[in-house]
Amino acid sequence: MGFVLRLLVSALALYLLTRVYGGVSFAPGADVLSVVIAALVMGIVNALVRPVLLLLSLPVNILTLGLFTLVVNGVVLWLVAAATALNVNGFGAAIVGAVVLAVISWVLDALVSALGLERRQ
Repeated sequence: MGFVLRLLVSALALYLLTRVYGGVSFAPGADVLSVVIAALVMGIVNALVRPVLLLLSLPVNILTLGLFTLVVNGVVLWLVAAATALNVNGFGAAIVGAVVLAVISWVLDALVSALGLERRQ
């Protein structure tokens, strides 16, 4: 999938998350550019910070049979909220929001694949 398409899908997933789940919202007056910037920051944090967090939490992750990854995803969402116009109503809301965001992203990725919008390489 091209970078721009992936960015737009992520931005749409973040926007849909704020519409579906009340624990995560955008600041009043946030526009489309704020949503795209939040999606871009989410991609950067997922690429740079998340692997480090997963490596540092590996013993706990093994003990919990991978369920601690949900907490790491919540931390990532919380970090994105700290750097952008995204608002999260507490750490529990970040964890639930990360789970809902994963489901929404999965559905949107499947839709993009079904429509044939991704490039084959």
